[in-house]
Amino acid sequence: MINYKIWTLCMVQRGDEVLLLDRQHDHFKGFIPPGGKVEFPESITAAAIREVKEETGLDVHSLVYKGLYEYVNTTKKARYMIFNYLTTDFSGTLIEDSVEGKAMWVKIADAEKLPMQTSIRRRFPLFFEEGTFEIQVEWNEEKNCEGAVHIRRT
Repeated sequence: MINYKIWTLCMVQRGDEVLLLDRQHDHFKGFIPPGGKVEFPESITAAAIREVKEETGLDVHSLVYKGLYEYVNTTKKARYMIFNYLTTDFSGTLIEDSVEGKAMWVKIADAEKLPMQTSIRRRFPLFFEEGTFEIQVEWNEEKNCEGAVHIRRT
């Protein structure tokens, strides 16, 4: 039996800035776009919209699918899929503090200087390119780290 887990991530863009969360808890620290787990039987896009609202206070609309980022662990027979979206269409007011981290607008050009997880840094520039992407990371269970990384652009 294969174990599937599904998450979403939504890059919110305002001109030359994006909205990132300064996440400083658990093992996934650094600057990240809002996102999270897809709850059953919620649709993937609905989950992205909900997660942005919960984590930032903003209502997002007109999401554009940008790509899939996934980890495949053949030892544990697990596949973790993250569906990535981009939007420039939003309304509302940022919340002051989220349990996921402080939301802040960051210049796209400055984002590369911020601390980010490898998985976020790897796909960050792909949000601003034409087309979609698919990134598959093979997880090395024995070494507890990433193995081969396959990146496809369409």
